[in-house]
Amino acid sequence: MYRILIIEDEAAIRRVLVKILTEENQGYEVFEAEDGLAGMEIIKNEDFDLVLCDIKMPKMDGVEVLEATKKIKPEIPMVMISGHGDLDTAVNTMRMGAFDYISKPPDLNRLLNTVRIALDRKELVVENTRLKKKVSKNYEMVGESLEIEKIKDMIEKVAPTEARVLITGPNGTGKELVAHWLHQKSERSNGPMIEVNCAAIPSELIESELFGHVKGAFTSAIKDRAGKFEAANGGTIFLDEVGDMSLSAQAKVLRALQENKVQRVGSDKDIKVDVRVITATNKNLKKEIEEGRFREDLYHRLAVILIKVPSLNDRRDDIPLLVEYFSEKISSEHGTAKKNFSDKAIKLLQEYDWTGNIRELRNVVERMIILGGKEISVEDVKLFASK
Repeated sequence: MYRILIIEDEAAIRRVLVKILTEENQGYEVFEAEDGLAGMEIIKNEDFDLVLCDIKMPKMDGVEVLEATKKIKPEIPMVMISGHGDLDTAVNTMRMGAFDYISKPPDLNRLLNTVRIALDRKELVVENTRLKKKVSKNYEMVGESLEIEKIKDMIEKVAPTEARVLITGPNGTGKELVAHWLHQKSERSNGPMIEVNCAAIPSELIESELFGHVKGAFTSAIKDRAGKFEAANGGTIFLDEVGDMSLSAQAKVLRALQENKVQRVGSDKDIKVDVRVITATNKNLKKEIEEGRFREDLYHRLAVILIKVPSLNDRRDDIPLLVEYFSEKISSEHGTAKKNFSDKAIKLLQEYDWTGNIRELRNVVERMIILGGKEISVEDVKLFASK
Protein backbone atom coordinates (compact mmCIF):
# COMPACT_ATOMS: atom_id res chain seq x y z
CA MET A 1 0.00 0.00 0.00
CA TYR A 2 1.34 3.41 -1.00
CA ARG A 3 1.52 6.06 1.73
CA ILE A 4 0.76 9.61 0.56
CA LEU A 5 0.96 12.77 2.67
CA ILE A 6 -1.03 15.89 1.73
CA ILE A 7 0.24 19.17 3.19
CA GLU A 8 -2.39 21.86 2.48
CA ASP A 9 -3.70 24.68 4.65
CA GLU A 10 -7.02 25.04 2.76
CA ALA A 11 -9.34 22.43 4.26
CA ALA A 12 -11.60 22.37 1.18
CA ILE A 13 -8.70 21.61 -1.19
CA ARG A 14 -7.35 19.05 1.24
CA ARG A 15 -10.72 17.25 1.32
CA VAL A 16 -10.90 17.19 -2.48
CA LEU A 17 -7.42 15.69 -2.76
CA VAL A 18 -8.14 13.06 -0.11
CA LYS A 19 -11.45 12.16 -1.82
CA ILE A 20 -9.84 11.79 -5.26
CA LEU A 21 -7.00 9.61 -3.98
CA THR A 22 -9.05 7.38 -1.67
CA GLU A 23 -11.76 6.82 -4.28
CA GLU A 24 -9.16 5.86 -6.88
CA ASN A 25 -9.00 2.44 -5.16
CA GLN A 26 -5.30 1.98 -5.91
CA GLY A 27 -4.41 1.07 -2.36
CA TYR A 28 -3.43 4.60 -1.36
CA GLU A 29 -3.19 5.32 2.37
CA VAL A 30 -3.62 9.09 2.67
CA PHE A 31 -2.42 11.30 5.54
CA GLU A 32 -3.06 15.00 6.10
CA ALA A 33 -1.23 18.02 7.54
CA GLU A 34 -2.77 21.49 7.82
CA ASP A 35 0.45 23.48 7.37
CA GLY A 36 4.13 23.11 6.51
CA LEU A 37 5.36 22.89 10.08
CA ALA A 38 2.96 20.07 10.93
CA GLY A 39 3.84 18.36 7.64
CA MET A 40 7.57 18.40 8.41
CA GLU A 41 6.99 16.83 11.83
CA ILE A 42 5.11 13.98 10.17
CA ILE A 43 7.77 13.55 7.46
CA LYS A 44 10.51 13.32 10.11
CA ASN A 45 8.71 10.54 11.97
CA GLU A 46 6.97 8.59 9.19
CA ASP A 47 7.90 7.05 5.83
CA PHE A 48 5.97 8.11 2.71
CA ASP A 49 5.98 7.16 -0.94
CA LEU A 50 4.79 10.60 -2.07
CA VAL A 51 4.14 14.07 -0.65
CA LEU A 52 1.69 16.58 -2.14
CA CYS A 53 2.60 20.00 -0.76
CA ASP A 54 0.99 23.41 -1.15
CA ILE A 55 3.34 26.31 -1.86
CA LYS A 56 1.68 29.19 0.02
CA MET A 57 1.12 28.21 3.65
CA PRO A 58 1.48 29.80 7.08
CA LYS A 59 4.30 28.94 9.53
CA MET A 60 6.38 27.17 6.86
CA ASP A 61 5.79 27.48 3.12
CA GLY A 62 6.08 24.72 0.53
CA VAL A 63 9.50 25.81 -0.72
CA GLU A 64 10.91 25.48 2.81
CA VAL A 65 9.24 22.07 3.22
CA LEU A 66 10.77 20.93 -0.09
CA GLU A 67 14.27 22.08 0.93
CA ALA A 68 14.02 20.45 4.37
CA THR A 69 12.63 17.16 3.01
CA LYS A 70 15.33 16.88 0.34
CA LYS A 71 17.94 17.11 3.08
CA ILE A 72 16.55 14.37 5.33
CA LYS A 73 14.62 12.10 2.92
CA PRO A 74 15.69 12.93 -0.64
CA GLU A 75 14.15 9.75 -2.04
CA ILE A 76 10.56 10.97 -1.45
CA PRO A 77 9.06 12.49 -4.62
CA MET A 78 7.29 15.78 -3.93
CA VAL A 79 4.49 17.23 -6.06
CA MET A 80 3.85 20.92 -5.39
CA ILE A 81 0.32 22.40 -5.32
CA SER A 82 0.23 25.87 -6.86
CA GLY A 83 -2.37 28.61 -6.89
CA HIS A 84 -2.75 30.82 -9.97
CA GLY A 85 -0.13 33.29 -8.73
CA ASP A 86 2.35 30.58 -7.74
CA LEU A 87 3.13 29.11 -11.18
CA ASP A 88 6.58 30.71 -11.49
CA THR A 89 7.46 29.50 -8.02
CA ALA A 90 6.14 26.03 -8.85
CA VAL A 91 8.41 25.83 -11.91
CA ASN A 92 11.37 26.94 -9.79
CA THR A 93 10.66 24.21 -7.21
CA MET A 94 11.20 21.61 -9.96
CA ARG A 95 14.72 22.98 -10.39
CA MET A 96 15.11 22.46 -6.64
CA GLY A 97 14.11 18.80 -6.89
CA ALA A 98 10.29 18.73 -6.90
CA PHE A 99 8.91 15.95 -9.11
CA ASP A 100 6.08 18.04 -10.62
CA TYR A 101 3.33 20.53 -9.74
CA ILE A 102 -0.45 20.62 -10.06
CA SER A 103 -2.62 23.73 -10.15
CA LYS A 104 -5.64 24.63 -8.01
CA PRO A 105 -8.37 23.58 -8.34
CA PRO A 106 -6.90 20.10 -9.00
CA ASP A 107 -7.90 18.40 -12.26
CA LEU A 108 -8.77 14.76 -11.51
CA ASN A 109 -6.99 13.15 -14.48
CA ARG A 110 -3.93 15.39 -14.19
CA LEU A 111 -3.64 14.67 -10.46
CA LEU A 112 -4.01 10.89 -10.80
CA ASN A 113 -1.54 10.67 -13.71
CA THR A 114 1.04 12.73 -11.82
CA VAL A 115 0.62 10.58 -8.70
CA ARG A 116 0.95 7.32 -10.65
CA ILE A 117 4.08 8.49 -12.50
CA ALA A 118 5.67 9.82 -9.29
CA LEU A 119 5.06 6.53 -7.47
CA ASP A 120 6.49 4.56 -10.40
CA ARG A 121 9.59 6.78 -10.30
CA LYS A 122 9.91 6.21 -6.54
CA GLU A 123 9.94 2.44 -7.12
CA LEU A 124 12.70 2.85 -9.71
CA VAL A 125 14.77 4.94 -7.29
CA VAL A 126 14.35 2.32 -4.57
CA GLU A 127 15.32 -0.48 -6.98
CA ASN A 128 18.38 1.44 -8.20
CA THR A 129 19.44 2.03 -4.59
CA ARG A 130 19.03 -1.68 -3.85
CA LEU A 131 21.11 -2.62 -6.89
CA LYS A 132 23.82 -0.13 -5.92
CA LYS A 133 24.01 -1.66 -2.47
CA LYS A 134 24.28 -5.09 -4.07
CA VAL A 135 27.12 -3.86 -6.29
CA SER A 136 28.81 -2.29 -3.27
CA LYS A 137 28.65 -5.61 -1.40
CA ASN A 138 30.43 -7.29 -4.30
CA TYR A 139 33.28 -4.81 -3.91
CA GLU A 140 33.76 -4.75 -0.16
CA MET A 141 37.30 -3.94 0.94
CA VAL A 142 38.04 -6.46 3.69
CA GLY A 143 40.98 -5.88 5.97
CA GLU A 144 42.26 -3.88 8.91
CA SER A 145 46.01 -4.01 8.27
CA LEU A 146 47.98 -0.78 8.16
CA GLU A 147 48.44 -1.16 4.39
CA ILE A 148 44.69 -1.46 3.74
CA GLU A 149 43.83 1.39 6.11
CA LYS A 150 46.23 3.62 4.17
CA ILE A 151 44.46 2.73 0.91
CA LYS A 152 41.02 3.41 2.42
CA ASP A 153 42.24 6.78 3.68
CA MET A 154 43.67 7.60 0.25
CA ILE A 155 40.36 6.69 -1.43
CA GLU A 156 38.42 8.97 0.93
CA LYS A 157 40.69 11.89 0.00
CA VAL A 158 40.97 11.25 -3.73
CA ALA A 159 37.54 9.90 -4.74
CA PRO A 160 35.62 13.23 -4.53
CA THR A 161 38.16 14.93 -6.82
CA GLU A 162 38.57 14.64 -10.59
CA ALA A 163 42.22 13.53 -10.25
CA ARG A 164 43.30 10.63 -12.43
CA VAL A 165 44.48 7.60 -10.48
CA LEU A 166 46.95 4.87 -11.42
CA ILE A 167 46.55 1.70 -9.33
CA THR A 168 49.54 -0.65 -9.24
CA GLY A 169 50.13 -4.06 -7.70
CA PRO A 170 50.51 -7.76 -8.53
CA ASN A 171 47.74 -9.79 -10.17
CA GLY A 172 44.94 -10.85 -7.86
CA THR A 173 45.46 -8.15 -5.21
CA GLY A 174 42.21 -6.25 -5.76
CA LYS A 175 43.10 -3.34 -8.05
CA GLU A 176 39.63 -3.51 -9.65
CA LEU A 177 38.06 -3.27 -6.19
CA VAL A 178 39.97 -0.03 -5.49
CA ALA A 179 38.78 1.39 -8.82
CA HIS A 180 35.15 0.62 -7.94
CA TRP A 181 35.50 2.29 -4.55
CA LEU A 182 36.95 5.40 -6.20
CA HIS A 183 33.97 5.56 -8.54
CA GLN A 184 31.30 4.80 -5.94
CA LYS A 185 32.62 7.48 -3.58
CA SER A 186 32.99 10.10 -6.32
CA GLU A 187 30.67 12.83 -7.56
CA ARG A 188 30.23 10.67 -10.66
CA SER A 189 28.76 7.68 -8.80
CA ASN A 190 25.37 8.16 -10.48
CA GLY A 191 27.05 7.92 -13.89
CA PRO A 192 28.36 4.79 -15.60
CA MET A 193 31.56 2.98 -14.75
CA ILE A 194 32.91 1.34 -17.88
CA GLU A 195 35.65 -1.27 -17.50
CA VAL A 196 38.13 -2.16 -20.25
CA ASN A 197 40.67 -4.97 -19.87
CA CYS A 198 43.38 -3.77 -22.23
CA ALA A 199 45.23 -7.10 -22.01
CA ALA A 200 42.20 -9.07 -23.21
CA ILE A 201 41.64 -7.07 -26.42
CA PRO A 202 43.80 -7.76 -29.51
CA SER A 203 46.03 -4.79 -30.36
CA GLU A 204 44.34 -4.30 -33.74
CA LEU A 205 40.93 -3.92 -32.05
CA ILE A 206 41.81 -1.84 -28.97
CA GLU A 207 41.32 1.52 -30.72
CA SER A 208 37.90 0.52 -32.01
CA GLU A 209 36.97 -0.75 -28.55
CA LEU A 210 38.01 2.47 -26.84
CA PHE A 211 36.94 5.07 -29.40
CA GLY A 212 34.36 3.32 -31.58
CA HIS A 213 34.31 3.15 -35.37
CA VAL A 214 32.23 4.20 -38.37
CA LYS A 215 30.71 1.85 -40.91
CA GLY A 216 33.32 0.66 -43.41
CA ALA A 217 36.33 1.65 -41.29
CA PHE A 218 37.55 -1.94 -41.60
CA THR A 219 36.25 -5.24 -42.99
CA SER A 220 33.98 -6.22 -40.08
CA ALA A 221 32.72 -2.67 -39.40
CA ILE A 222 29.21 -3.19 -40.77
CA LYS A 223 27.69 -0.27 -38.81
CA ASP A 224 28.67 2.72 -36.71
CA ARG A 225 29.62 1.81 -33.15
CA ALA A 226 30.30 3.97 -30.10
CA GLY A 227 33.42 3.27 -28.08
CA LYS A 228 33.98 2.85 -24.35
CA PHE A 229 34.95 6.50 -23.86
CA GLU A 230 31.56 7.60 -25.24
CA ALA A 231 29.77 4.99 -23.13
CA ALA A 232 31.51 6.34 -20.01
CA ASN A 233 30.45 9.94 -20.69
CA GLY A 234 29.48 11.59 -17.40
CA GLY A 235 31.06 8.76 -15.42
CA THR A 236 34.31 6.82 -15.08
CA ILE A 237 36.34 4.68 -17.46
CA PHE A 238 38.60 2.07 -15.84
CA LEU A 239 41.47 0.95 -18.08
CA ASP A 240 42.72 -2.24 -16.47
CA GLU A 241 46.17 -3.56 -17.48
CA VAL A 242 46.87 -0.25 -19.25
CA GLY A 243 50.52 -1.30 -19.61
CA ASP A 244 49.44 -3.76 -22.34
CA MET A 245 47.96 -1.04 -24.55
CA SER A 246 49.56 -0.49 -27.99
CA LEU A 247 51.58 2.69 -28.59
CA SER A 248 49.08 3.77 -31.25
CA ALA A 249 46.17 3.49 -28.80
CA GLN A 250 48.24 5.26 -26.14
CA ALA A 251 48.62 8.27 -28.45
CA LYS A 252 44.85 8.47 -28.91
CA VAL A 253 44.20 8.11 -25.17
CA LEU A 254 46.66 10.95 -24.56
CA ARG A 255 44.76 13.18 -26.98
CA ALA A 256 41.45 12.27 -25.32
CA LEU A 257 42.85 13.30 -21.94
CA GLN A 258 44.33 16.53 -23.26
CA GLU A 259 41.34 17.71 -25.27
CA ASN A 260 38.37 15.79 -23.83
CA LYS A 261 37.60 14.64 -27.37
CA VAL A 262 37.73 11.33 -29.23
CA GLN A 263 37.50 10.31 -32.87
CA ARG A 264 35.94 7.06 -33.99
CA VAL A 265 38.15 4.87 -36.15
CA GLY A 266 37.60 5.89 -39.78
CA SER A 267 36.21 9.32 -38.91
CA ASP A 268 37.74 12.79 -38.54
CA LYS A 269 34.79 14.11 -36.51
CA ASP A 270 35.53 15.07 -32.90
CA ILE A 271 33.18 13.80 -30.19
CA LYS A 272 33.28 15.57 -26.82
CA VAL A 273 33.55 13.31 -23.79
CA ASP A 274 33.48 14.02 -20.06
CA VAL A 275 35.05 11.07 -18.27
CA ARG A 276 37.27 10.44 -15.29
CA VAL A 277 40.06 8.02 -16.11
CA ILE A 278 41.26 5.42 -13.62
CA THR A 279 43.93 2.96 -14.70
CA ALA A 280 45.61 -0.13 -13.28
CA THR A 281 48.61 -2.27 -14.14
CA ASN A 282 50.75 -5.05 -12.74
CA LYS A 283 53.73 -3.81 -14.76
CA ASN A 284 56.49 -1.40 -13.82
CA LEU A 285 55.55 1.42 -16.19
CA LYS A 286 58.78 3.33 -15.60
CA LYS A 287 60.67 0.30 -16.86
CA GLU A 288 58.23 0.03 -19.78
CA ILE A 289 58.99 3.69 -20.60
CA GLU A 290 62.76 3.02 -20.56
CA GLU A 291 62.28 0.13 -22.99
CA GLY A 292 60.07 2.19 -25.33
CA ARG A 293 56.82 0.30 -24.72
CA PHE A 294 54.95 3.03 -22.84
CA ARG A 295 54.70 6.77 -23.46
CA GLU A 296 56.22 8.90 -20.72
CA ASP A 297 53.83 11.81 -21.41
CA LEU A 298 50.84 9.49 -21.03
CA TYR A 299 52.26 8.08 -17.79
CA HIS A 300 52.44 11.56 -16.27
CA ARG A 301 48.85 12.23 -17.36
CA LEU A 302 47.58 9.01 -15.79
CA ALA A 303 49.65 8.93 -12.60
CA VAL A 304 48.43 12.11 -10.93
CA ILE A 305 47.66 9.94 -7.89
CA LEU A 306 49.40 6.60 -7.36
CA ILE A 307 47.81 3.87 -5.24
CA LYS A 308 49.88 0.75 -4.66
CA VAL A 309 47.91 -2.34 -3.62
CA PRO A 310 50.02 -4.70 -1.48
CA SER A 311 50.38 -8.42 -2.09
CA LEU A 312 48.59 -10.78 0.29
CA ASN A 313 51.99 -11.84 1.67
CA ASP A 314 52.47 -8.22 2.79
CA ARG A 315 49.17 -8.17 4.68
CA ARG A 316 48.96 -11.60 6.31
CA ASP A 317 47.15 -10.14 9.34
CA ASP A 318 44.08 -9.71 7.10
CA ILE A 319 43.89 -13.41 6.19
CA PRO A 320 41.54 -14.39 9.10
CA LEU A 321 39.10 -11.61 8.08
CA LEU A 322 39.33 -12.54 4.42
CA VAL A 323 38.73 -16.24 5.15
CA GLU A 324 35.67 -15.37 7.26
CA TYR A 325 34.33 -13.07 4.53
CA PHE A 326 34.87 -15.58 1.71
CA SER A 327 33.49 -18.45 3.80
CA GLU A 328 30.25 -16.60 4.43
CA LYS A 329 29.92 -15.35 0.86
CA ILE A 330 30.73 -18.68 -0.81
CA SER A 331 28.45 -20.68 1.52
CA SER A 332 25.62 -18.27 0.67
CA GLU A 333 26.30 -18.63 -3.07
CA HIS A 334 26.24 -22.45 -2.81
CA GLY A 335 23.21 -22.46 -0.51
CA THR A 336 25.06 -24.41 2.19
CA ALA A 337 25.67 -23.85 5.89
CA LYS A 338 28.68 -21.69 6.68
CA LYS A 339 31.76 -23.68 7.72
CA ASN A 340 34.11 -22.57 10.47
CA PHE A 341 37.89 -22.75 10.21
CA SER A 342 39.91 -23.98 13.17
CA ASP A 343 42.48 -21.57 14.66
CA LYS A 344 45.29 -23.88 13.56
CA ALA A 345 43.91 -23.98 10.01
CA ILE A 346 43.85 -20.16 9.88
CA LYS A 347 47.40 -19.99 11.25
CA LEU A 348 48.61 -22.40 8.58
CA LEU A 349 46.92 -20.34 5.85
CA GLN A 350 48.77 -17.29 7.15
CA GLU A 351 52.07 -19.11 6.64
CA TYR A 352 51.46 -19.96 2.96
CA ASP A 353 53.18 -18.16 0.09
CA TRP A 354 50.23 -16.58 -1.74
CA THR A 355 51.65 -15.97 -5.21
CA GLY A 356 48.11 -15.64 -6.59
CA ASN A 357 47.16 -13.22 -3.80
CA ILE A 358 43.51 -12.70 -2.77
CA ARG A 359 42.18 -14.38 -5.89
CA GLU A 360 44.12 -17.54 -4.99
CA LEU A 361 42.97 -17.40 -1.36
CA ARG A 362 39.33 -17.18 -2.44
CA ASN A 363 39.73 -20.25 -4.69
CA VAL A 364 41.36 -22.21 -1.88
CA VAL A 365 38.59 -21.26 0.58
CA GLU A 366 35.93 -22.32 -1.94
CA ARG A 367 37.70 -25.63 -2.55
CA MET A 368 37.86 -26.38 1.19
CA ILE A 369 34.21 -25.43 1.76
CA ILE A 370 33.11 -27.85 -0.98
CA LEU A 371 35.49 -30.71 -0.21
CA GLY A 372 36.47 -30.25 3.44
CA GLY A 373 34.88 -31.48 6.67
CA LYS A 374 32.24 -29.78 8.82
CA GLU A 375 34.99 -27.67 10.36
CA ILE A 376 37.97 -26.86 8.17
CA SER A 377 41.02 -28.40 9.82
CA VAL A 378 44.78 -28.29 9.34
CA GLU A 379 44.46 -31.55 7.38
CA ASP A 380 41.97 -29.90 5.00
CA VAL A 381 44.37 -27.00 4.47
CA LYS A 382 47.27 -29.35 3.74
CA LEU A 383 45.13 -31.42 1.37
CA PHE A 384 43.29 -28.71 -0.55
CA ALA A 385 45.59 -25.68 -0.33
CA SER A 386 48.65 -27.48 -1.65
CA LYS A 387 50.30 -26.02 -4.72
